[in-house]
Amino acid sequence: MKSLLLLTASGPLLILTSHESLNDQRLLEVLRNKGIGKFVGFEVPLALARARYGGHFQAVESNLHETDDLRVLDFNGQRVFQLFRFDELGSPALIEHL
Repeated sequence: MKSLLLLTASGPLLILTSHESLNDQRLLEVLRNKGIGKFVGFEVPLALARARYGGHFQAVESNLHETDDLRVLDFNGQRVFQLFRFDELGSPALIEHL
């Protein structure tokens, strides 16, 4: 499982996914089908996301199965930006899958 921060045109999203990376073509297709074809993405260390979101993380994680594509952990950009510093995130990936 991965935790990914996506900076999209409509705002930041923090997602949990069973896909292996931001460059996974199946993940990109799922995101594109949801209207997210262009974004800056960061991997968020899973343990850090778990620690910062506590019970909410556990609730979302418990609903994520290997056959699921993704679950949104947080869509409140202000909260996401308050909870994570850039130096805690992985290297940015610029994705255009239009």
